[in-house]
Amino acid sequence: MNGKVLLVTGSSRGIGAATALLAAKQGYAVCLNYINDEKSAFCIRDEILNLGGKCIAVRADVSNEHQVTKVFDDIDRQLGVITHLVNNVGILKQKMPLIDMEGERFQQVLLTNVMSHFYCSREAIKRMSLSKGGFGGSIVNVSSGAAKSGSPFEYIDYAASKGAVDTFTTGLSKEVAADGIRVNCVRPGGIYTDIHADGGEPSRVDRIAKNFPMQRGGTPEEVANAILWLLSDEASFVTGSFIDLCGGV
Repeated sequence: MNGKVLLVTGSSRGIGAATALLAAKQGYAVCLNYINDEKSAFCIRDEILNLGGKCIAVRADVSNEHQVTKVFDDIDRQLGVITHLVNNVGILKQKMPLIDMEGERFQQVLLTNVMSHFYCSREAIKRMSLSKGGFGGSIVNVSSGAAKSGSPFEYIDYAASKGAVDTFTTGLSKEVAADGIRVNCVRPGGIYTDIHADGGEPSRVDRIAKNFPMQRGGTPEEVANAILWLLSDEASFVTGSFIDLCGGV
């Protein structure tokens, strides 16, 4: 076996970046994935390399089947056979009620937030499955507290996409369990990341945190800790499970 090889999609910022850095510190060889922010991705890559870790950064739209295939080819060639996957990539559009949304927007959110999980999981499973000569592995999907709240009047399209991720996690975990692959999910909510600026309210977490039982927002590092636990052998009997990181909501 070639050691722990991890792909983190959408890892140039926020939860993805925090996960990649923590994983590298724990001995994973890491493939960073980004689509636009090359500078940030390369900064994270260089930080990992400076720590003595092994890391590559690959530009790809992981909602595009052909580009996903190329990412996995790059991992095979430069890092070895993938053993761990974090499906983190996701987009959020401007806040608005459903009645004002264009169909094109809804389709793009679903394509990016759902199909990326499908394409990446499929390619990973081809390589991880015991029945195909792999060594098993672990997949963690990044959903959202919005999957349960529905995000009315703000991001109902985003919430719907994350609901699909939840169902995908449940079904896939049962499908691949006997092949040595665990599939779990985290549902962050109220985390201080740049995605809220994409939705038009950079300080959204400050506004909603007072409604959380814990009276504060969360950090990407707190989510990364949960993801790394689910990836690890410490969670060896955990599959089809969800960890909510929403301050008690």
